[in-house]
Amino acid sequence: MPHSPGHQQHPGHKVSERFLDERVQVAVDAQTVADATYVLRVDEDGHPERYYFARDDVDMTRLEPSTTTTYCPFKGTASYFNLALRDRKIPDAAWTYEEPYEEHAALKGRVAFYDDNVPQMRIIHPA
Repeated sequence: MPHSPGHQQHPGHKVSERFLDERVQVAVDAQTVADATYVLRVDEDGHPERYYFARDDVDMTRLEPSTTTTYCPFKGTASYFNLALRDRKIPDAAWTYEEPYEEHAALKGRVAFYDDNVPQMRIIHPA
């Protein structure tokens, strides 16, 4: 894995990761999408905290690959998923880094959710 150009060019920008031994859930319209007792929390300057779930802790039958990708100079290229619920589809509601930069290798293959872009989505975790 290559090194992050973002961290090299902006050494003051903080992206920290830590594993939590706490239950964290993602629910949309009372439908549980993810439920884990061991998640990776990412805190990045200028962004809300994010929780990255192992795929085994996500109902992957509800996620459909999207054509959307974005690039982060600190973490790499993210691929998105649409969230398919019983009665609707929410575009680009989750993402993953399949090949993150070396500094964030722990993100590889994990799934995070855009709770701030999906008003009905709740991430439930201890305060």
